[in-house]
Amino acid sequence: MLTYFKNIWIGFYSALVGMKITWKHIFAKKVTIQYPDERFPLPSNARNRLQLMPARCTGCTLCVAACPVNCITLETVRVVPDDPHQELYENGTPRKMWVTRYEMDFAKCCFCGLCVAACPSDAIHHTTDFEYSSLDRSHLYYKFQTLTPEQAEEKKRLFAEFKAREAREKEAKAQAAKPDAPRPEAEV
Repeated sequence: MLTYFKNIWIGFYSALVGMKITWKHIFAKKVTIQYPDERFPLPSNARNRLQLMPARCTGCTLCVAACPVNCITLETVRVVPDDPHQELYENGTPRKMWVTRYEMDFAKCCFCGLCVAACPSDAIHHTTDFEYSSLDRSHLYYKFQTLTPEQAEEKKRLFAEFKAREAREKEAKAQAAKPDAPRPEAEV
């Protein structure tokens, strides 16, 4: 009979302990964040989505070389001297390369930050944006461009014309510098 009342007391006591914990949490300050509306502040050194500042990009391809997973694609065209649309960087120096294509595949990116460290012009940096989940893999492929496709084709055409003109001038100089070969004398 004693064990019967002892078991009743243990059950009642465990219910009181559980209620004590429940009441303590009811009146405590809430720590739950309502995610879409509220967010935890991110640390300043968080490595999230990469962002390119195309106006600063020099087209040096150091970020492509530093990327361990090859998620960056970069194509450039050299600026020709007779380009009608010359552009300056933010610091006032003339642009030497046009970036015709700069693409990042965030499905491959491991957010290591090596491209950010390699960039001499600080054109790439990490943002605090971390919500980039998608049901379609093509939405994780970002293209940064300063030139329209038509402008990029024009820059490529101007560069091809410039290279052809340089080759013709070089050939003409080589022909002019080449001494005339002696002609065989005609037999009488």
